[in-house]
Amino acid sequence: MMAVMTDSSARRSALAEFLRTRRERITPDDVGLPSGGRRRTPGLRREEVAQLAGVGVTWYTWLEQGRKINVSVQVLEAIARTLRMDSQERWHLFELAGVALAPPPIDVSTPPERVTMVLEQLDPFPAVVLSQRFDILAYNRGYNALGGGLDRLEPHERNMVRLFFTDDHWRRLCVDRESAAHHLVNSLRGAMTPHLDDPVWTGFVTGLREASAEFDELWSHHDVTAQAIAAKVFRSEAGELNLEATRLTIGHDALTRMMVYSPRDEITLSRLNVLVARPASQLSLVG
Repeated sequence: MMAVMTDSSARRSALAEFLRTRRERITPDDVGLPSGGRRRTPGLRREEVAQLAGVGVTWYTWLEQGRKINVSVQVLEAIARTLRMDSQERWHLFELAGVALAPPPIDVSTPPERVTMVLEQLDPFPAVVLSQRFDILAYNRGYNALGGGLDRLEPHERNMVRLFFTDDHWRRLCVDRESAAHHLVNSLRGAMTPHLDDPVWTGFVTGLREASAEFDELWSHHDVTAQAIAAKVFRSEAGELNLEATRLTIGHDALTRMMVYSPRDEITLSRLNVLVARPASQLSLVG
């Protein structure tokens, strides 16, 4: 039986919190157990998880307390099944436990010139190149207009998550902001899993938690996802834009990606043309 060791206090702490939040979302009824009367906390008890997964109660308690212990792949599988984790959550669990299920991520800071040429050809469809941490590496006129004039920002300020939670224009950009906020935070958490010991990533998240109570609340849920929301509705000075998102990977690592937003109707296409035709100096906040 292969065993692995969680290799840092940050990773063990994140693993403990993730297990706790997954446990608390499952009721005894979900797994065929009696409720047992009044419960101090929501969801399953630790001993119930241990029983269902076939592991020792003390051992599971230590795992959820973030102690430095050995954990086998087979036990991780049993816990994932018991806590009804989906494929993305299972991947997240294994990464936190120090079991690599994917090649180590490779980030890029500047897309090649051929990529920027493609972006230009896609106008008026908004298109953007994103790093794994949602840094905006390149964009075309359509996306510049959608984002309220990204040219007004310094390159290090152009991060989709930071803008979404701290910029006035981006706060009002999505019609269904709640769903978009959940998805963005959950995607960032999944992307961060291999980087829990990286001060660049941890500092980025810490800064966001301090800058936005909304982000801090969503981050504390420990939810993860890798699925994109295809259909989105954005507000703009030209009117609402009904767009369909397409994700294209760039490079051999498949981590840097291009997002292209195509219009879902003729009205949206005409509004995109109006936005792109405006000088960059005239781009302002949506009303």
